[in-house]
Amino acid sequence: MTRSDCEELDRRDPLAAHRNSFALPDGVIYLDGNSLGALPRATSARVREVVEREWGDGLIRSWNAAHWVDLPRRVGARIARLIGAQAHEVVCADSTSINLFKVLAAALKLQTARPQVRARERRVVLSERTNFPTDLYVAQGLLALLGDRFELKLVDFDEMAEAIDNTVAVTLITHVNYQTGAMHDMAAITRRARHAGALIIWDLAHSAGAVPVNLNDCSADFAVGCGYKYLNGGPGAPAFAFVAERHLTALVDDPFAQPLSGWFGHRAPFAFDPEFAPAASIDRFTVGTPSILALAALDIGVEGVLAAGIDALRAKSITLTELFVNCVEQRCAGLGVTLASPRAAARRGSQICFAHAHAWPVMQALIARGVIGDFRAPNILRFGFAPLYVRYVDVWETVEALRDVLATKAWDRPEFKAIKAVT
Repeated sequence: MTRSDCEELDRRDPLAAHRNSFALPDGVIYLDGNSLGALPRATSARVREVVEREWGDGLIRSWNAAHWVDLPRRVGARIARLIGAQAHEVVCADSTSINLFKVLAAALKLQTARPQVRARERRVVLSERTNFPTDLYVAQGLLALLGDRFELKLVDFDEMAEAIDNTVAVTLITHVNYQTGAMHDMAAITRRARHAGALIIWDLAHSAGAVPVNLNDCSADFAVGCGYKYLNGGPGAPAFAFVAERHLTALVDDPFAQPLSGWFGHRAPFAFDPEFAPAASIDRFTVGTPSILALAALDIGVEGVLAAGIDALRAKSITLTELFVNCVEQRCAGLGVTLASPRAAARRGSQICFAHAHAWPVMQALIARGVIGDFRAPNILRFGFAPLYVRYVDVWETVEALRDVLATKAWDRPEFKAIKAVT
């Protein structure tokens, strides 16, 4: 594969025009969309419209006139199309961590309410050791709040399916691993959980907008995910929560099954009833007043992903990542990098990770050259491939930059070894 070959791939790329929809700086190759998506050009204009016309002129009237009050459901309905859910099963609100607290609490409440389940026999919340830490922290905090009636059990990535047995109340699992890009078989693991009588929560932070997901086809119970990675909603964009329709129905009679019972989760928020009565819909998984500016930005990002089509995005992602793996292993052989992601494209998301003994300074040296990826402890070089704006020639240039940084030891400088607050 040569640079000319990559340029030809770009000329034939059916998604090439979507790159023009992003405000990418000159001289930068951006391979960190799996941490923070790039800025869609339309976002600035949309946010200005909300600020200057809807807020500036409309003032509080825009909750009705501009339909602000419906934004969590409208954006959620769009995301539902990307994750194989019904529109009324998804809502955008809060952060991934807060949404995980909500759905994990609800899942545990559902399990203990089942007449055939004895709590002492089904006490395990099962997750994996390399799950994203916030998921584990939220689980630890909730279980402590519940008085240690449940325990958190951690197993290795490849042991998840085998570990789901009749002691497991809830399985908490991230579809695409943040550290390696390894992807679980959602259908097989969900089927295993259902057979064992366990409920399952999928974290789609590294999946939504990057790989096809069909929650309802595999009968998933709950899911959460963020809006600032492949959905390009901006830093700290609202997250989303999915609750299967059957569980929304089952939860109706328990007002505090979702314990963060804020006023937007009330069935009639503007009745100002002092007693909480939950909405008989996905709205009960909202809490407080939604961030309208943030939701407006996320709406633009989701619209761009839908316009491209998730199947087309996945096809390009596979081609990009396979090209990158092959080129790195050819051009950087003997320079200390080892593939940390699964070799088979079907078993990974839209990122490629390589291990290197000096991964932190290597990545800083690349960033200094305008190639932006990121580092994950202890030794991972992480490269995200957002097919909406990453080109094939970007792969070529990244590999050449990586080869030069490694071969010349350009990373071995004090400024590249200084640790920063955000890695």
